[in-house]
Amino acid sequence: MRPSRSGSASILPPASNAPPSSFRSGPPPSLPRRRKGRIMKSPPCFGAQGSLVIRSDGSEGIASPSGERSIFRSIGWKGYGVAPWNASSRKGRTEDDPPEMPIRSRNAGWHPPGARGRMMRTIGEACGIFGIFGHEDAARLTALALCALQHRGQESAGIAVRQGERIHFTGVMGLVSDLIRECAGKWPGGDAAIGHVRYSTTGESDLCNCQPLLRRMPWGEEVAVAHNGNLLNHASLRETLAAEGASFETTTDTELILLLLARSRAPRLVENLLATLPVLAGAYSLLFLTPREIVALRDPRGFRPLLLGRLGTSFVVSSESCAFDLIGARCEREIEPGEGVRIDRCGIETFRLDASPRPTPCAFEWIYLARPDGTVFGENVYRVRKMLGAAVAELHPVEADCVVPVPDTAIPAALGYAEAAGLPVEFALARTPYIGRTFIAPSQRRRALGVRMKLNVIAEAVAGKRIVLVDDSIVRGTTARQVVAMLRAGGARKIHLRITSPPIRYPCYYGVDILDRRELLAAGRSIREVERLLDVDSLGYLDSPTLLQRVRREENNLCLACFSGTPPESS
Repeated sequence: MRPSRSGSASILPPASNAPPSSFRSGPPPSLPRRRKGRIMKSPPCFGAQGSLVIRSDGSEGIASPSGERSIFRSIGWKGYGVAPWNASSRKGRTEDDPPEMPIRSRNAGWHPPGARGRMMRTIGEACGIFGIFGHEDAARLTALALCALQHRGQESAGIAVRQGERIHFTGVMGLVSDLIRECAGKWPGGDAAIGHVRYSTTGESDLCNCQPLLRRMPWGEEVAVAHNGNLLNHASLRETLAAEGASFETTTDTELILLLLARSRAPRLVENLLATLPVLAGAYSLLFLTPREIVALRDPRGFRPLLLGRLGTSFVVSSESCAFDLIGARCEREIEPGEGVRIDRCGIETFRLDASPRPTPCAFEWIYLARPDGTVFGENVYRVRKMLGAAVAELHPVEADCVVPVPDTAIPAALGYAEAAGLPVEFALARTPYIGRTFIAPSQRRRALGVRMKLNVIAEAVAGKRIVLVDDSIVRGTTARQVVAMLRAGGARKIHLRITSPPIRYPCYYGVDILDRRELLAAGRSIREVERLLDVDSLGYLDSPTLLQRVRREENNLCLACFSGTPPESS
């Protein structure tokens, strides 16, 4: 069933009590009994864990191991009953119970100084999400699964766990290993959990933006949400919500989804989603957790991957299949574009958000974002990358002595190139395993430093040789410039750069950190100009027709907007 859109001039639909579309039910699982655990109260939507403190000037914050962090106490939404209450302490001591609903926050509609300007910029995440329902060790398994998704975001990590009628949140700035250390020996009890690893596009890299975000809704339940994607219409939604009295605690577009849900008064989450989600434009793979259920869904075009699996009698959901492998789960299928899946103690129900005429998954998932041992959009990532490397070898042959991959993403592509060209592979770039992915670092300065810290040339492998340097893409040129300079310093005689994607000349508004065209090396430049800027002897890209042919897709069934400048909606 496709939800109808309001004919009103407002971009938001009216609050709705409409029933959901018909469900297709699966067999109920035999789930283990939920382990009882100590309930800790949670902040309504803060991406933070710690003790609420009141400073001498009356302002409020959260005490954490890294020091006190200021948070905004504008956590109500006048007229919609979104109420503030105190955060739990780190030691398990609880504070005030949430007041009865509805209630009006004393700061509803207020924005901290300077916050509005930050919020109005394009905001979003291309992150990793995981959920599990029906397992007594849900929190620990979620954290372990997030380790397999760490490549999708290294700024923050968080988990939300169902504990009876409450939801407990733990989040940290940093890696999943920091989250595991935070929870070591005191894993929150509960049989359902969702988790998130984040990297921001242009939103703040701050603890308040750590997900899953959590809020108590007017219909009486706490709801946590984890989001992978980016909302195109976040600015207009935020403006309209602010005019209606909304107040914002984060600089992410994910919070808007919770605020929109708070407008609907239906008694079930799915009903509220069906009334709310038609106003969202852009990319979103979402996981929701309530005291009753987990709901997973993808936007109608399916920009970001989302998979459904089983672990014994438990259900699991993940951005990539590699998270299932780590915890011993079995991948059942891909959640379809425009499909929602509701999981509770009775089993699985599915519903439709929209009947999109054609899915347009993001080609960059295969090229760069996903792990090579995973499966996204029905294709093994390793196989696709190796195939694209062979295609570049056929398009741009060159006399050379060896092939050198830029680790780690381009290794399968380099192997494919070497096989097609009949050349040996030299792993001449030694990688320090403790440095994260430079492309998804939140600033150019950190990206440049990350390349120098991450890679070093083995001079003996390249000295005096003509090398083919293979990489997956050139975005800002940070990695390519420095790697070429290091190879020159190591004695390489000639460097022929081969890229297994088309030139990235346009921004991405669907959840990848490519938002400013002025940052893109290939934007407005010819291949020869980029060649000179990088100081390489030749440069060859994969072209879009070959990419489409190798992955067996039509042009209007794959998002190539960052290559072509044509958004899927207009193609």
